[in-house]
Amino acid sequence: MSYLLAKPRRMTKAQLRRLYTPFQRFFRLEASSSILLIICIIVALVWANSILGFNYFALWETHLTIAIGLFVISEPLRWWINEGLMALFFFVVGLEIKRAVVVGELSRIQDALFPILAAVGGMLMPALIYFIINFGTVGVIGWPIPMATDIALALGVLALLGSRAPVSMKLFLSTLAIADDIGSVVIIAIFFSTIAPFLPLIIGIILIIILFILNRTGLHYTLVYAVLGVGVWLAFLLSGVHATLAGVIVAMTIPAIARVNTEDFCSKGHILLRDFEESKKTGESVLTNKTQRTAVLGMQAICRDVQTPLQRMEYFLQPWVGFVIIPLFAIANAGVLLVFDISLPAAGTVIFGVIIGLIFGKQIGIILFSWLSVRTGVANMPKDLSWRQIYAVSCLAGIGFTMSLFMADLTFAGIPLLDTAKIAILLASVISGLLGFFLLGGVKLLSELQNGILKRLPRRTT
Repeated sequence: MSYLLAKPRRMTKAQLRRLYTPFQRFFRLEASSSILLIICIIVALVWANSILGFNYFALWETHLTIAIGLFVISEPLRWWINEGLMALFFFVVGLEIKRAVVVGELSRIQDALFPILAAVGGMLMPALIYFIINFGTVGVIGWPIPMATDIALALGVLALLGSRAPVSMKLFLSTLAIADDIGSVVIIAIFFSTIAPFLPLIIGIILIIILFILNRTGLHYTLVYAVLGVGVWLAFLLSGVHATLAGVIVAMTIPAIARVNTEDFCSKGHILLRDFEESKKTGESVLTNKTQRTAVLGMQAICRDVQTPLQRMEYFLQPWVGFVIIPLFAIANAGVLLVFDISLPAAGTVIFGVIIGLIFGKQIGIILFSWLSVRTGVANMPKDLSWRQIYAVSCLAGIGFTMSLFMADLTFAGIPLLDTAKIAILLASVISGLLGFFLLGGVKLLSELQNGILKRLPRRTT
């Protein structure tokens, strides 16, 4: 344990740039996609509670069938989103986790330990509170629901605050949410996977071993990893292991080492640019100049090879996940009737457990474990963060929308308590988001916006 107590070395500017640059792009993407996510939540709620509500529920129960010979999968449309597309979401989560461990927020144990321990508290305390409230009822199985944080919506709130939310706070929240995701994956693996047919599981394990071997041999063709990854998903699906785990496991096999290093990239790039420039002729286009076409193709190749397959996949898939998959998941799962039967067994305790767990459990767990980690000297609190800011982040961590809905669907599938849990998740997420927003200066921001609008309005003259 001595390395846990070691004093962290001061990071150089180059190390800080390497840490913040990919994170800033990630934050901008998550923040912008959160706006679309909020719109989809509103659309789903309005649609489900309108006179067209029947069409909403009927749509997601429409069966979609894929058949290849004797192999047939026929499931409702909502299943294809929750079990199929969400596997791709978990794949991107896995890529983010691997990047964070290799070069990002989790690459230095001294820097990562503070938010990781805060995340542990933010998972254990909500689950414990929910478990105590629902102990002895049928709703107790929903204990994982208030454990996770929706990183897109939480970072979206910080984006609204602009410069009032420093990069270090965004980094702290991002690292905490990534640790939350790891915890959620572990819970799914342990509690929501049932081993059924043995042969598909063996096939899935063999495919994963092949993927790791390809990684070690330096294969960088992403299509090969994609095809084998789909095979792992199908094998897990047929074996009873939760199929979304295939996404995270396959992500761990994606190479994080570039084929071309920085020095080779610079030297080859200079040679290709020189060839391109020296071969130019007045009035001639690249289309007819063979040397220039060759130079351009060469530059495309080295630009691709200087990036790791992990980078290429993450950059390509993040917009699809943020702007297509998660919004689809929101529309398919957030549409609940805003009325529920309180007479249902455990309905009241489920609502109470989810709301108290997400709002107060997150706050208590994150603050308590953060304080204990600093008090015992196990971790160091970032110097540019105050306890007030950490408390505000603990409030934002109570926004559990995507993962909480996913956990609710796993625990209460086919049970009337599912809609009750969804309503509680929505309420708790809204309250947590507003708390964090106002604690970080949201009132002042709204006042400034109001004053700015009033200044632009035409004044009446007498």
